[in-house]
Amino acid sequence: MKHLKTYTIQFVGLKQGEHDFQYDIDNTFFEHFDYDDFNSIAVDLKVTLIKKSTLMEFYFDAEGTVNVNCDLTNEPYDNPLETSYKLVVKFGQEYNDEIDDILILPHGEYEVNIAQYIYETLVLAMPAKRVHPGVEDGTLKSDILDKLEELSIKDNQEEEEQEPQPKEIDPRWDKLKDFLTDN
Repeated sequence: MKHLKTYTIQFVGLKQGEHDFQYDIDNTFFEHFDYDDFNSIAVDLKVTLIKKSTLMEFYFDAEGTVNVNCDLTNEPYDNPLETSYKLVVKFGQEYNDEIDDILILPHGEYEVNIAQYIYETLVLAMPAKRVHPGVEDGTLKSDILDKLEELSIKDNQEEEEQEPQPKEIDPRWDKLKDFLTDN
């Protein structure tokens, strides 16, 4: 975990006000979390710490590209990534990170490790369904896409052929219409 010490910020010696930190995030960062959904990643991360007398605010601003595989075709492509996140750090009796966007550190702490927050921010910034841009605009040529298209056309034809016929109404239900009145 030596590598993650890079993401530990010692705030005790910092003056009140704004402090900037710059990080270049690549695959080695995600190896520490055993996360391998990204083929490659190149993200510039700017962390702004605003230290106040009773709390600290961290602003994470990330911008770059992530190479991932398409969920439909399994073709790799570069997905642009741009995200931001705000974390508030307060001080209390004991450590507590159960509240979203708020971290409570025990009184007397002098540093905070933000690696987990960077990891979550970048992973959650990716779309849930990753689709190659060539699939959306029709420019990607792939055997998988051809096969998917072939199967989808076949499914549509089968649905048209098996269209249900209207059912005849049971004549016993017609007797109920006699009870209707248009008064």
